[in-house]
Amino acid sequence: MNRRIFLRGLGGACVAAPFLGSIIDRTARAEQATPPRRLIVMYTHYGCITTRFFPKKSHGPLTAADLEPTTLKHLAPYVDKLLMPRGIRAMNEWTATMERGQGNDRHLQVNASFFTCHPVTPNSDDPFDFSQATKFNAKPTGPSLDHVIARQLSPGGEPLFMRVGGIGVSSDSAISFSAPMTRYHGLGAPAEILAKLTGLFADPLPSPDTYQAIRGKSIIDIVRDDLDTLARFDMSQADRNKLEAWKALLHETVTTVASGQCTTSLATALGITQENIDLASQHTLGDDVLVRKISDNLDGADLYSNLAVLAAACNANPVIFLKYPANYAFRGLGLSFESASLSYRVGSAMMTGTCHPGVIDMLLKIDDYHARKFAHLVDQLNRIDEGDGTLLDNCAAVWFQDASDGCARNLNNLPIVQVGSAGGYFKTGWAVNVEDGSPDLTTGNSESACVDGAPDEVDGLSQSTGTDPSLANAPINKYYCNLMNALGVKAGSDGFPATGGSEPVTHFGMYDRTEDFIGGGTNPPTIHDPGEFAALRASS
Repeated sequence: MNRRIFLRGLGGACVAAPFLGSIIDRTARAEQATPPRRLIVMYTHYGCITTRFFPKKSHGPLTAADLEPTTLKHLAPYVDKLLMPRGIRAMNEWTATMERGQGNDRHLQVNASFFTCHPVTPNSDDPFDFSQATKFNAKPTGPSLDHVIARQLSPGGEPLFMRVGGIGVSSDSAISFSAPMTRYHGLGAPAEILAKLTGLFADPLPSPDTYQAIRGKSIIDIVRDDLDTLARFDMSQADRNKLEAWKALLHETVTTVASGQCTTSLATALGITQENIDLASQHTLGDDVLVRKISDNLDGADLYSNLAVLAAACNANPVIFLKYPANYAFRGLGLSFESASLSYRVGSAMMTGTCHPGVIDMLLKIDDYHARKFAHLVDQLNRIDEGDGTLLDNCAAVWFQDASDGCARNLNNLPIVQVGSAGGYFKTGWAVNVEDGSPDLTTGNSESACVDGAPDEVDGLSQSTGTDPSLANAPINKYYCNLMNALGVKAGSDGFPATGGSEPVTHFGMYDRTEDFIGGGTNPPTIHDPGEFAALRASS
C-alpha cells in the first residue's frame, strides 16, 4: 500500500462516503462475504497396508466406530467432516509385463503421472532397462494439478509447494511440474517458506506500513495518525460528519488488509516462531528431521503442516502441497531400514525375496505416523474459526499416496482421504464408492504375504498383495475435476482448465485409462469418462 496515494484519494472519499450505497445494509453485505476455498494436499510414498487402512464400509455414512479399527483412527474426531472417495485408480501403472502403463520405472512414471495424467518422455518399453534417460530422467508431457489450479487462482500463478523436512526431490519421486518436462522444486527450508508467506524476512525489509498490513492491521490503524491530522483541520460540521462516516465505513466493510486471522499471534500459536524456525534448520547427518521434536507439541513434520495452516489462514495461496520424502529412514520410529525397502517387504530394492522379519508391523508404524501427521494438519485447520464454521470447512485437505499397496505398486483401489467440504461443495461424513456404489469393495490383499503363518517368500512382480486389477478403476482425473470445480477453476469450451474460461472443468490430463499410457503418448489423447464424480457432491 502507498500511503500518499491513499491519502490523495481520501479527500474525495470523505465527500463521497455518505453516498456509497446504503449504510444500513453494509454490515449485512460484509457478513455475506464467502470465505475463500483452499486445497491442501499431503502426499506420501509407497502406499500402505490397505487391509488396515480402509474402513470395512466402502459406501455409506461413516461413524467414529468405523475408523477405530483402522489406520485412520486418529481422524475419528473428524468423521463428520471426512470424505473417503473409494474405487479410484491413478494413472500410468508400471507392471513387469507392460499390461497397464509405460515401462520406464515403477516409481518415476507413477509419481510423474500422478498429478499430470500425462505419460513420461522419453518412453521405455522395457520394464527392466536401466537407461539413464528413461529410468531416471524421463518427465511428463504436461503440467501437474497444483500448477494448473495455481495459474488461475494463486499469486504469481504458482502453488505453495513444500518439501517436508527440507529434503530434496529425486527424479523418480518428483510430482510437481510447472510445464511439460519442467520439474518444480518448491520450497524446503522453513525460513524460506515463512518468507514466501509474509515477506517479513525478505531482503529488503518491508516498509513499516506493509509490515503492519501483513500482521493484519486494519487500514484505519495504518493511517490513523494521518486521519487524526486531517480531523484537526478547521472544517464545517458537515465535512466533519462526512469524515467520520468514511472512517466508520472503513471500519465496518474493509476491516483488514490481510485475512482477519492472519496475525503474529496466530503464527505464535502455531509454533511458527523464529526460535522454532532456527531449531528446525539445525540437524546433523542422519538425523530423523521429520520425527525429531522441536518443542513439546511440535515435531519437524508438524512445523511444515502449521506453515500450511498459516498460509491458508492468511489466504496467501489457495493451492498448498506438502510432499513427504521418499526413501526415508524413520529412525525416530525405531526403524533402521528406509521406507522403500520395507514397502517391498524384503528390506532391499529387490522386488522378490524372503520377507523381512516383522516387516508388516514396521510398515504399520509408518502408516500410523503418516495418519497422525494428517490428523495434526486437520486439527490445526479446525481450530481456526472462519465464516460460519472453521478454516477446515472451507478447505479440501486431501491425503494422497503414490500407490495402493507398496509391494504390488498397484494404482487401483487407491487410498485417498479428504477432510473438509471446500465451503460445502463436497459431501462429508461418508465413504463413497465412485465406481459402483457397492458397500463392500475389497480392502486389498496387503496381508497375503509376510505375516505370521504366511509363506516366507514374497513376489512383488506378481502384485499378489494388491487389488484385483478388474476392480476399483474409476479414473482419478474425475476427482481432480471435482477439486478444481470446488475451488472455482474454469474451463474453456472443450472442458479443459483454461485461464479466462467460463465453463466447469470436465477434462484433465492426456489419458484417463492407464492402459492408454503404453507407448508413452503414441495413443491419441483421449478422456473416455469426462466430468466429475457427481456422487462426491454435497447435493448428491
